[in-house]
Amino acid sequence: MYTTARFRWTTLFFGLLLTSACNAASPDASTSAPTYTDGNEYVTLAPPYQRMSNAGKVEVVEVFSYACIHCAEFSPYADALRKSLPPGVVFKLVPAPFNDTWVPFARAYYAAKKLGVVEKTHDALFKAKFTDQYPINSPGEIANFYASQGVDKAKFVSIENSPEVDAQIKSDLALIQAWGVDGTPTIVVDGKYRTANVGTFPNLVALTKWLVQKELNEKGK
Repeated sequence: MYTTARFRWTTLFFGLLLTSACNAASPDASTSAPTYTDGNEYVTLAPPYQRMSNAGKVEVVEVFSYACIHCAEFSPYADALRKSLPPGVVFKLVPAPFNDTWVPFARAYYAAKKLGVVEKTHDALFKAKFTDQYPINSPGEIANFYASQGVDKAKFVSIENSPEVDAQIKSDLALIQAWGVDGTPTIVVDGKYRTANVGTFPNLVALTKWLVQKELNEKGK
């Protein structure tokens, strides 16, 4: 499957990142604007900038996995972020196929997307796996979850194992590598900026909004 030693997510690392020294209080928004430093809170990627599409809108991409508990914890923040983005900005998801354990979840995302049920099942899968503690790990268990959500299991399995999904996962991994993403959740803005040392989920949201505005300003929008 699509694995690489370079892309092995360490849950402990991100957990420490969220609760350690990066927890220092941010400037009070009521008195001063936040200050972010390239190379610290975010990284400017080298051109040519690689976007998911050429649709013209500024892209906010969350690299995530249904296997990642921190993505589950970030999901409510991501939902709020998506709803708060200004016109001309689009929010997208890319499932990270970092290893053989995560690839089935990436396949599941694309099968759900093809069947038009991501809106219904995205947060529900996180809840079932991490809050309700249902065993959702193997391809069979994942398929059973979607069947419990009213999805045709046979169609789901057929789509998730299709050549189209194979190609999409291969393309995703190449894009994620080009962005230098090695953990989740990570946000990439317009293929140009990658979030880095953010400390907390509210900080990740605030940084993303700041990068979006920065990109809109540079585009004269």
